[in-house]
Amino acid sequence: MLELRAVSKTVGGVTHIDDISLALRHGSLNVLLGPTLSGKTSLMRLMAGLDTPTSGSVWFDGVDVTGQPVQKRNVAMVYQQFINYPAMTVYENIASPLRVAGVGKEQIDREVRRAAELLKLTPYLDRTPLNLSGGQQQRTALARAMVKNAKLVLLDEPLANLDYKLREELRQELPKIFAETGAIFVYATTEPHEALLLGGNTATLSEGRITQFGPTIEVFRRPNDLLTARTFADPPLNTIVLRKQGPSFLLEGGVNLPAPAELADIADASYTIAFHPHHLTLHRTGPAAVPIRAKVSITEITGSESFVHLDFADVRWVMLAHGIRVFDPDETIEVFVDPRHLMVFDAEGRAVTAAPRIAA
Repeated sequence: MLELRAVSKTVGGVTHIDDISLALRHGSLNVLLGPTLSGKTSLMRLMAGLDTPTSGSVWFDGVDVTGQPVQKRNVAMVYQQFINYPAMTVYENIASPLRVAGVGKEQIDREVRRAAELLKLTPYLDRTPLNLSGGQQQRTALARAMVKNAKLVLLDEPLANLDYKLREELRQELPKIFAETGAIFVYATTEPHEALLLGGNTATLSEGRITQFGPTIEVFRRPNDLLTARTFADPPLNTIVLRKQGPSFLLEGGVNLPAPAELADIADASYTIAFHPHHLTLHRTGPAAVPIRAKVSITEITGSESFVHLDFADVRWVMLAHGIRVFDPDETIEVFVDPRHLMVFDAEGRAVTAAPRIAA
């Protein structure tokens, strides 16, 4: 088990990591999710031993490794900015950690060719990195991490430079590859949908702090606070501040949004109501869904989906609709919000409740 115990990191008076405690088990897949500069890479460097915390400690399998350099730890790390040995062939780049470990020639050949086949590098084994595309160089770095058989594997946005098809394939295969070894697998990303595709556990980060950690789907469906909900939303989360009065939240224009049953007893007060773009729909999704009239600002068509930007009660919402949807700017349309999908937060941003266990 990898344990971070009240770990902080300050550089030049600026706090990069702020009092993080975290425990990761062998054989687990753990996603670090947060925007750029949220602390993902800084946290990985502390896990790897590339940096030493300003306060707190790092433990691995019950041993305090806080001051132990990365060279003495069995760690593999792959960055978005791939690093390969330019004078070596792809074969020798992948084989390098095995040669350092004193592995026999036949086993090296088996492991290298297995990794190369999986990452579609077999035709390029005799080339040097300078004769590869950026995506091929990134795959070479991933293959080297695979064969190292490390106890801790840290991947810092490793698929960002790959083409879409290969990226989707590797998102499915990487967890399986590293889980077979029993390694602790940590994967950093800025993309919520990537965290959902990978599964496992997710830690959401903001300004050097972990706002929530748990099974990925639970963090997505039941964020503890508004900050976590915003971190785990792309397109951005739809929000509006409403006042609860009796059984309903009051909307502009005399529209009442019925409070879900589990909120019936909360105090009458102002709350932030939040829901994901795919929970704002053009058609009624259930008997309790409430129709709302909103004005179209702009529509972005991606082909299979359309992002419809809407103005309602001085806030901007985004609706994710399947297929091609064409609306005129300033056109008023009817959309639906289903109370079953609402997330509700108090004035301090703490979750009052979260969406029940229904399909995401």
